[in-house]
Amino acid sequence: MLDALNNLVGGFAHVLSGGAVFHAFWATLVGIIVGALPGLTATMGVALLTTLTFGMGHDVAMLVLVCVYVGAIYGGSRSAILLNIPGTPASAASTLDGFPLARQGLAGRAMGISTSGSWLGTLFGTMILALFAPSFGEFALQFGSYEMFWVAMFGIVIAGSLSGGDPLKGYIAGFLGLFVATIGQETNHAYARFAFGNADLAGGLGLLPVLVGVFGVAEVLSSMRGQAVKAVASKIDSVIPRIADVTKHWKTILRSGALGTFIGAMPGLGEDIAAWTSYAAAKRASKEREKFGKGSIEGLMAAETGESACVPGAIIPVLTLAVPGSAPAAVLMAAMMIHGLNPGPMLAITAPEFIYQIVAMLVVADMVKMVYGLVLVRPLLWILLIPRERLMPIVFVLCTVGAFAITSRLFDIWVMLGAGLVGFILRELRFPMAPLVLGIVLGDLLDKNLLRGLVLSGGDVTPFFTRPISMGLCGLTLLAALWSIPGLANLLRRRKPSPG
Repeated sequence: MLDALNNLVGGFAHVLSGGAVFHAFWATLVGIIVGALPGLTATMGVALLTTLTFGMGHDVAMLVLVCVYVGAIYGGSRSAILLNIPGTPASAASTLDGFPLARQGLAGRAMGISTSGSWLGTLFGTMILALFAPSFGEFALQFGSYEMFWVAMFGIVIAGSLSGGDPLKGYIAGFLGLFVATIGQETNHAYARFAFGNADLAGGLGLLPVLVGVFGVAEVLSSMRGQAVKAVASKIDSVIPRIADVTKHWKTILRSGALGTFIGAMPGLGEDIAAWTSYAAAKRASKEREKFGKGSIEGLMAAETGESACVPGAIIPVLTLAVPGSAPAAVLMAAMMIHGLNPGPMLAITAPEFIYQIVAMLVVADMVKMVYGLVLVRPLLWILLIPRERLMPIVFVLCTVGAFAITSRLFDIWVMLGAGLVGFILRELRFPMAPLVLGIVLGDLLDKNLLRGLVLSGGDVTPFFTRPISMGLCGLTLLAALWSIPGLANLLRRRKPSPG
């Protein structure tokens, strides 16, 4: 316990030293702007900023990316409240009560609720991360190749089944991501798979060019096809959060914080699922259900708390298992690897102080976010008036520069453009993006551990099913797949007919 406290103090001292606070302020502001502008997502923001952090030390780079992540998830509430258009998918639930409050002349109060709920949600999730991530990392040391294979498989399956919409489309997207991850030379014998004699394909598809394409270029194409958006609220009342709004709904805040953190720790679900689940749970437990969807303070508080608590929750499996809990966390994990960090079970042994540095980064980002939420209402309102058509060419240039800057290969630009076109088509066909990203990120983990496990067992597959932890993970994966079959979940919920 004393070591943990010392590491936590050291983490804050490390993060608050030098010019780190300056980086926290500008990165959080960038994140809020990215989140507030419809069409720009948290995943895109983290991916684009990753390509600009190569010259930074790994600690400063992680601080910048964590601040962008936290700021973007929060910033989406601005356009959700003022425009009735979620700035990020995570803020979709906030439109249900945030926009009606704005129409009632309570836009400032709605943004105050959003700020306080988001601040408390991130703080709650960060406390859970600090308390349980180190011990869970030690437990994860028991995971070998067989267990890590099932962890990766479970992440893809549960993301496909619970990401919303048709589970079959989720599975198709997830396994398409797996296919993309297998292109290139395999680990053990450097055999080129799906390369067709092309040297560039034999080297594999870069993770960041694919992610920048799927989120950045696809968003540009979607925005070019969509209609222009106009602001509907220009008058803002007081944005100072009311203590009564917090104290009255403290049960909702705790419930939403716990749900958001738990959902964040589940691979691939993400902030939007956390927001909707928290909102539904609050509505079910509320004594004022009739107000939900018409300007409920409790509903907006639940959605904002849940989505923000999901951010540190999604980082827990990144640090302990090298499995991202959401799409932005997947890009964050890729950035850790690029900067020489190795997230996963060994992190608690090789660099335990880094876990507490992440905790400190989240707290700093949370505090800076609250400051911006209270003092930058007017400037953010002006930013929302920027036509999306003028913004997207700049985003496309940043995508191209970022994809090329990673390895200085022209091939990566073609990968980005191809991934963007595929991502655009999948979006138009209503395929979820989270399983696709999880498949791409976890594909390498699944592939390596499958091959390593088969080498260790001499080609015998039974250890994948007979070892205790592997057996449990296999059962969870199978249960998640069965639960997504239409009608089966309802059948299992039916009461058994009473005898006689």
